[in-house]
Amino acid sequence: MARMHARRRGTSGSVRPNRQEPPEWSNTDVREIEKVIVDLRRNGMSSSEIGLVLRDSYGVPDVKLATGKRIAEIIREQGLESEIPEDLRNLMEKALGMRKHLSENKKDLHNKRQLQLTESKVRRLVRYYVRSGRLPEGWTYRPETAEIILSR
Repeated sequence: MARMHARRRGTSGSVRPNRQEPPEWSNTDVREIEKVIVDLRRNGMSSSEIGLVLRDSYGVPDVKLATGKRIAEIIREQGLESEIPEDLRNLMEKALGMRKHLSENKKDLHNKRQLQLTESKVRRLVRYYVRSGRLPEGWTYRPETAEIILSR
């Protein structure tokens, strides 16, 4: 599949093995895994960081195989979900960093173009989350208020 803002295809990468059940060496205690996820989330970690910690420190290669639910579902059930979804938050932080760079380096045309592409992705993702109900109706991305939103 082609890239969103480029006319080229991506390079192939590694693929996880297709499994129906967790490997026998992995930790499959559902209660313990959910407790660790809740504790890590309360410490301020995102779901992707939680997945890395579970893989590296607790021997859980795939949370969905072990528990039957994704990390985001477990976080949502516990009421620890953030206002802004993680992927949208990451894109907004990237755009804010680019805006800061552009304020110091006004002639950086490559960065200006990359900022346009990143903010386009943000707006597209916002439309999706408003449609799916994850964000309230009428929520829009504004660079002026993005820093205030992300600081919460």
